[in-house]
Order: sequence, then structure tokens, then C-alpha cells
Amino acid sequence: MNAKRGRPRQYDRKVVLESALRLFHEQGYAGTSLDDLATAMGMNRPSIYHAFGNKQALYRSALGHFIEAMTTTSRNALGSSPELSESLIAFYAAVLDVYFAEKPARGCFVFCTAPAEAITHPEIANDLQEVIAQVDRVLEERFAQGQRDAQLSATLNPAVAAAMGQALMHSLALRVRAGASRRSLTRLVKAAVEHWCGTPG
Repeated sequence: MNAKRGRPRQYDRKVVLESALRLFHEQGYAGTSLDDLATAMGMNRPSIYHAFGNKQALYRSALGHFIEAMTTTSRNALGSSPELSESLIAFYAAVLDVYFAEKPARGCFVFCTAPAEAITHPEIANDLQEVIAQVDRVLEERFAQGQRDAQLSATLNPAVAAAMGQALMHSLALRVRAGASRRSLTRLVKAAVEHWCGTPG
């Protein structure tokens, strides 16, 4: 049997997902229509349905695209120095780079859009739970390594420290969204790192 020849893709998946991501980030999931998305992505509605499915499926694809990029950035930053305090500072600096990437600054795509939809969209709730668990694991690995290297108190639970570290990310995202300056948030990060690791000598 001869396989049917599909139509060649006329779009760059990464480019159109980033366009959708920016629009969802700016207007929120509920406030973004398929017509809005079609305009931003340069695709008609049938093409969007064919490539991604419905609006929720497109949002989840954009979410996955963002998470993949953030995971790579986060791991690189956390591995940038053998010193725990320096790697944490680098990590949060990279986070703030993303949060302040647009003008006006919009904070985190995940934490500023997904929680509002999680109650009524179980699939998005599952995505959000997975993101939270993944970030906890990445931070816990780094805190545990810092503890093994005697750069973190032996009495501090790395899993608890990771949860606190992610809570700081959530706070940064909301504060950015509310208009806080990067300078003030950098001071907050440094205070948190000193709380975990001690004041540098």
C-alpha cells in the first residue's frame, strides 16, 4: 500500500511556538483567542488545528517549549561554579534574565499563567505539578551536592531547601509581574543565598 504523502510544513515550529508563548504570556490563556493566535503565529486556524490541536493543546506545547529551555538554562547555571552560593546566584540571575526578557517585564510564563487554569483544566494542572516536581529535583540535587562539599549546613534538609528555593522563584515571578525592579529582586536573592549558605567571607 502506498503511503499518503503529507503536505510539507510551511512553518518553523520553534518560531510559531514562541509567538504563541508570548501572546499567552501577555494576555493569559483565557484572554487569548484562536484568532489572536493565528495572527501572532502567521498561521490560519485550520493549520493551527492540524499542527497542534485545539487551544489547550497549543498552550501545553508552548508550556513544554518554555520548560525545556528553562531546564537547560537552570542546569547550566547551577553547574557554573563548584561553590554553592555562586551557582545559586548564577541560577537566579538566569531566572531573572527570563523574567525580565520582555518589556514590560512579564515574570514567569509557567507561574504567571498555568495556576489560573489548573483548577478547570486537569491536563494543565498535571503539567504544573510536573514542573514543580522537576524544579524541586534540580534544586535538591544542587543543594545535596553543596551539603556533601560542606558548603551547606549538615542539619538542613536538601529537599526542604529546594522547596524554599523554588518558592523564591515563585515570589520573584509575581514581584516582577507587579513591577518590582531587578535591583530590588537581586538584593532579595542575595539575602536568601546568604541565609542558606552563610555570608561570604
